[in-house]
Amino acid sequence: MQKITILIHCEDQKTIIASVTNYIGSIDGNITYLDQHVDPEENVFFMRLECEFENAKWDLEKIKINFEIEIAQRFNMSWEIYTQEYKPRMALFVSKYEHCLYDILGRYSAGELAIEIPLIISNHDDLRPIADRFNIPFHHVPFNKEIKQEGEQRQIALLQEYQVNFIVLARYMQIITPNLIGLYKNKIINIHHSFLPAFPGAKPYHSAFKRGVKIIGATSHYVTDELDEGPIIAQDITRVTHSHSIEDFIIKGKDVERSVLAKAIQLHAERKTMVYNNKTIIFT
Repeated sequence: MQKITILIHCEDQKTIIASVTNYIGSIDGNITYLDQHVDPEENVFFMRLECEFENAKWDLEKIKINFEIEIAQRFNMSWEIYTQEYKPRMALFVSKYEHCLYDILGRYSAGELAIEIPLIISNHDDLRPIADRFNIPFHHVPFNKEIKQEGEQRQIALLQEYQVNFIVLARYMQIITPNLIGLYKNKIINIHHSFLPAFPGAKPYHSAFKRGVKIIGATSHYVTDELDEGPIIAQDITRVTHSHSIEDFIIKGKDVERSVLAKAIQLHAERKTMVYNNKTIIFT
C-alpha cells in the first residue's frame, strides 16, 4: 500500500479541488484526508491531501512526473509530494540549556515524533552526556563572532554528511548565519519566550516578574534573516499570578517552551505547515 501526502499552493482558480481529486481517482487512489484554505487578500489557494493506493505501476517518481504534466502545469502550482512513511532527518542545535533537548529526545525515544535524529551540534560541550545517554552522535562546533565563518563551514559540512532535512534550535544561543538559513529556507525551527519585544535581554522572566505579568508564553517559528521575526508555527501560554515567584515563572516558561517546540516539530515532520509571504498555513 503506497501512502502519499501532497501539498499545493497556487493562484485561486475554479476546479482545482475537482481536478486534483479526479487525478487521484485516475491512479486508483483513495483520499483519506483533504483540507484547503483560500487567502482572499492574496487570492492564493492552499491544499493538503493524503491518499493511498495499491496500483503497483505507480511509484512515487512516476506520480510526480504525471502530476506535474496533468495537473500542476495547468494551474501553475507550487507543489510537493511525500511518502507518508518517510521520516525526515532532523539535526538538533543546542548550547547549555537542557530542558528542550531532554524533552525532544524523550519523545523521540518513545516514538512520538515521526523523525530521525542523526546528530546533535553544540557550541559548548556541556550537553554531550545527554547525547551519549540517547546514543546520538554529538559534535562540538565552537561558534562566536571571531570564528563565525569556520563554525558555519563545519556546521554545513556536518549537515551535508548526515543528510539532514531540517534543523531545530533547542535553545541554541547563537544567531544562525544567512548562508545556513539560505540552505535550509523554512527548514530551521526556533523556540523562544513570548515576552519579546517588551522584555528583551538576558533575564526576561525577572523583568516580567517585576511588571506583574499574568501570562507566560512561548513561540516557535521558522528562522529568517530577521531575528525572531520568521513565520510562526506554534504558540501557547500558561497563566501566572502575584503568588508565583521568579523561579515559578522560569519553570512554567520552560514547560511551555518544551510543549510548543515539540508541537512545531510534529507539525513540520508530518508536513502540516506551508509558508507563504512570511506567514504559515497550519493544517491540523
